[in-house]
Amino acid sequence: MQYGEIRGRPEDIEAFAETAETPKSRLPARINLDRENVERGLVQLVLSVIELLRQLMEKQALRRIEGGSLTGDQVEHLGTTLMRLEQRMLDLKEHFQIDNLNIDLGPLGSLLDD
Repeated sequence: MQYGEIRGRPEDIEAFAETAETPKSRLPARINLDRENVERGLVQLVLSVIELLRQLMEKQALRRIEGGSLTGDQVEHLGTTLMRLEQRMLDLKEHFQIDNLNIDLGPLGSLLDD
């Protein structure tokens, strides 16, 4: 067998040729996108990723606090920062009228913990 050589029965190769030659009439001429829905979906995606990172940071902070590796001042500063970030996320969700940031990832489950 040489590089690039295709082996197989002719009927197997024809099966691939049929799917590759899909008539253009089956495909839409253009995709009709609603600008508002696209923007809202993008904002939801961005806020969902930020919320995931916020939750991960919060869990890591709790591990460090429980592990005793932070001073009292660092714990106070970290708590204040996380509270402000959570409040800002709530403000952004309200501003963009987004109720749920938990994106369904199909067979992988949900993006965020419930």
